[in-house]
Amino acid sequence: MKKEMHPVVQLAKKAVETYVKQHEVIKPEELTAEMQEQAGVFVSLKKYGQLRGCIGTFEPTQPNIAEEIVSNAISSATFDPRFPPVQPTELDDLEYSVDILTPPEPVESQDDLDPKKYGLIVQSGHRRGLLLPDLEGVSDVATQLSICRQKAHIGPSEPVELYRFMVKRFK
Repeated sequence: MKKEMHPVVQLAKKAVETYVKQHEVIKPEELTAEMQEQAGVFVSLKKYGQLRGCIGTFEPTQPNIAEEIVSNAISSATFDPRFPPVQPTELDDLEYSVDILTPPEPVESQDDLDPKKYGLIVQSGHRRGLLLPDLEGVSDVATQLSICRQKAHIGPSEPVELYRFMVKRFK
Protein backbone atom coordinates (compact mmCIF):
# COMPACT_ATOMS: atom_id res chain seq x y z
CA MET A 1 0.00 0.00 0.00
CA LYS A 2 1.42 3.39 -1.01
CA LYS A 3 1.34 6.15 1.55
CA GLU A 4 -0.22 9.48 0.72
CA MET A 5 2.26 11.85 -0.92
CA HIS A 6 2.83 15.15 0.93
CA PRO A 7 1.56 18.23 -0.96
CA VAL A 8 5.10 19.62 -1.49
CA VAL A 9 6.16 16.31 -3.07
CA GLN A 10 2.98 16.21 -5.17
CA LEU A 11 3.84 19.70 -6.43
CA ALA A 12 7.39 18.67 -7.39
CA LYS A 13 6.07 15.57 -9.20
CA LYS A 14 3.41 17.55 -11.07
CA ALA A 15 5.97 20.22 -12.06
CA VAL A 16 8.36 17.62 -13.48
CA GLU A 17 5.69 15.59 -15.27
CA THR A 18 4.06 18.66 -16.83
CA TYR A 19 7.39 20.09 -17.97
CA VAL A 20 8.78 16.82 -19.35
CA LYS A 21 5.56 15.95 -21.23
CA GLN A 22 4.35 19.42 -22.32
CA HIS A 23 7.33 21.78 -21.79
CA GLU A 24 5.09 23.96 -19.63
CA VAL A 25 5.87 25.46 -16.22
CA ILE A 26 2.94 25.03 -13.85
CA LYS A 27 1.74 27.83 -11.63
CA PRO A 28 1.13 26.57 -8.07
CA GLU A 29 -2.51 27.11 -7.11
CA GLU A 30 -3.40 25.72 -3.68
CA LEU A 31 -0.62 26.75 -1.32
CA THR A 32 -0.38 25.02 2.05
CA ALA A 33 0.83 27.20 4.94
CA GLU A 34 4.44 26.03 4.56
CA MET A 35 4.41 26.74 0.81
CA GLN A 36 3.61 30.41 1.41
CA GLU A 37 6.88 31.10 3.26
CA GLN A 38 10.22 31.79 1.61
CA ALA A 39 13.15 29.38 1.93
CA GLY A 40 15.82 27.59 0.01
CA VAL A 41 14.60 24.29 -1.44
CA PHE A 42 16.29 21.22 -2.92
CA VAL A 43 14.43 18.73 -5.07
CA SER A 44 16.03 15.30 -5.47
CA LEU A 45 14.97 12.68 -7.98
CA LYS A 46 15.86 9.02 -7.68
CA LYS A 47 15.31 6.21 -10.16
CA TYR A 48 15.58 2.65 -8.85
CA GLY A 49 17.22 4.02 -5.69
CA GLN A 50 19.95 5.89 -7.60
CA LEU A 51 20.24 9.67 -7.81
CA ARG A 52 18.73 10.93 -11.09
CA GLY A 53 18.84 14.68 -10.41
CA CYS A 54 19.25 17.12 -7.55
CA ILE A 55 19.09 20.89 -7.85
CA GLY A 56 18.30 23.47 -5.27
CA THR A 57 18.76 26.86 -3.75
CA PHE A 58 20.14 27.43 -0.27
CA GLU A 59 18.47 30.85 -0.09
CA PRO A 60 15.10 31.78 -1.60
CA THR A 61 15.06 32.99 -5.21
CA GLN A 62 11.28 32.87 -5.74
CA PRO A 63 8.33 34.67 -4.07
CA ASN A 64 7.39 31.52 -2.10
CA ILE A 65 8.35 27.91 -1.40
CA ALA A 66 5.79 26.58 -3.90
CA GLU A 67 7.41 28.45 -6.79
CA GLU A 68 10.86 27.49 -5.46
CA ILE A 69 9.76 23.81 -5.61
CA VAL A 70 8.45 24.14 -9.18
CA SER A 71 11.61 25.87 -10.40
CA ASN A 72 14.02 23.44 -8.69
CA ALA A 73 12.00 20.34 -9.60
CA ILE A 74 12.17 21.25 -13.30
CA SER A 75 15.88 22.09 -13.01
CA SER A 76 16.53 18.80 -11.21
CA ALA A 77 14.84 16.84 -14.00
CA THR A 78 16.24 18.73 -16.95
CA PHE A 79 19.30 20.82 -16.05
CA ASP A 80 21.41 18.78 -13.59
CA PRO A 81 24.74 18.67 -15.47
CA ARG A 82 25.50 15.20 -14.10
CA PHE A 83 22.56 13.60 -15.93
CA PRO A 84 20.76 13.76 -19.26
CA PRO A 85 17.28 15.35 -19.11
CA VAL A 86 14.52 13.10 -17.76
CA GLN A 87 12.53 11.48 -20.58
CA PRO A 88 8.75 10.86 -20.52
CA THR A 89 9.38 7.08 -20.36
CA GLU A 90 11.18 7.53 -17.00
CA LEU A 91 8.45 9.45 -15.17
CA ASP A 92 6.76 6.38 -13.62
CA ASP A 93 10.11 5.22 -12.18
CA LEU A 94 11.01 8.44 -10.34
CA GLU A 95 10.90 9.00 -6.59
CA TYR A 96 10.82 12.56 -5.30
CA SER A 97 12.29 14.16 -2.21
CA VAL A 98 11.88 17.84 -1.27
CA ASP A 99 14.11 19.49 1.34
CA ILE A 100 13.10 22.88 2.73
CA LEU A 101 16.15 24.56 4.26
CA THR A 102 16.55 26.76 7.31
CA PRO A 103 18.69 29.87 6.72
CA PRO A 104 22.42 28.99 6.82
CA GLU A 105 24.27 29.99 9.99
CA PRO A 106 28.04 30.48 10.31
CA VAL A 107 29.93 27.78 12.18
CA GLU A 108 33.08 28.51 14.18
CA SER A 109 34.28 24.94 14.58
CA GLN A 110 33.86 21.54 12.97
CA ASP A 111 32.72 20.42 16.43
CA ASP A 112 29.45 22.25 15.68
CA LEU A 113 28.74 20.02 12.67
CA ASP A 114 26.81 16.76 12.49
CA PRO A 115 26.23 15.26 9.01
CA LYS A 116 23.07 13.48 10.16
CA LYS A 117 21.49 16.66 11.57
CA TYR A 118 23.00 19.55 9.58
CA GLY A 119 23.66 20.25 5.93
CA LEU A 120 26.94 22.01 5.20
CA ILE A 121 28.05 24.88 3.00
CA VAL A 122 31.79 25.32 2.49
CA GLN A 123 32.86 28.64 0.97
CA SER A 124 36.15 30.08 -0.22
CA GLY A 125 35.78 33.38 -2.06
CA HIS A 126 33.09 32.89 -4.72
CA ARG A 127 33.39 29.10 -4.70
CA ARG A 128 30.78 27.31 -2.66
CA GLY A 129 29.91 23.65 -2.11
CA LEU A 130 26.77 22.38 -0.41
CA LEU A 131 25.76 19.00 0.90
CA LEU A 132 22.37 18.14 2.34
CA PRO A 133 22.20 16.37 5.73
CA ASP A 134 21.47 12.74 6.43
CA LEU A 135 22.72 11.30 3.13
CA GLU A 136 23.58 7.66 2.62
CA GLY A 137 27.34 7.08 2.88
CA VAL A 138 28.04 10.39 4.68
CA SER A 139 28.42 9.47 8.34
CA ASP A 140 31.19 11.78 9.56
CA VAL A 141 32.17 15.45 9.34
CA ALA A 142 35.43 14.73 7.46
CA THR A 143 33.53 13.03 4.63
CA GLN A 144 30.95 15.82 4.53
CA LEU A 145 33.69 18.49 4.38
CA SER A 146 35.62 16.61 1.71
CA ILE A 147 32.58 16.25 -0.56
CA CYS A 148 31.70 19.95 -0.18
CA ARG A 149 35.27 20.98 -1.00
CA GLN A 150 35.28 18.73 -4.10
CA LYS A 151 31.97 20.14 -5.32
CA ALA A 152 33.33 23.70 -5.04
CA HIS A 153 36.81 22.86 -6.37
CA ILE A 154 38.36 24.01 -3.09
CA GLY A 155 41.67 22.36 -2.19
CA PRO A 156 42.01 20.42 1.09
CA SER A 157 44.36 23.03 2.62
CA GLU A 158 42.57 26.19 1.42
CA PRO A 159 40.91 28.22 4.20
CA VAL A 160 37.12 28.06 4.15
CA GLU A 161 34.09 29.52 5.84
CA LEU A 162 31.60 26.98 7.14
CA TYR A 163 27.83 27.33 7.35
CA ARG A 164 25.31 24.80 8.58
CA PHE A 165 21.59 24.47 8.02
CA MET A 166 18.79 22.05 8.82
CA VAL A 167 16.15 20.69 6.48
CA LYS A 168 12.58 19.55 6.67
CA ARG A 169 12.55 16.57 4.30
CA PHE A 170 9.44 15.38 2.50
CA LYS A 171 9.26 12.15 0.49
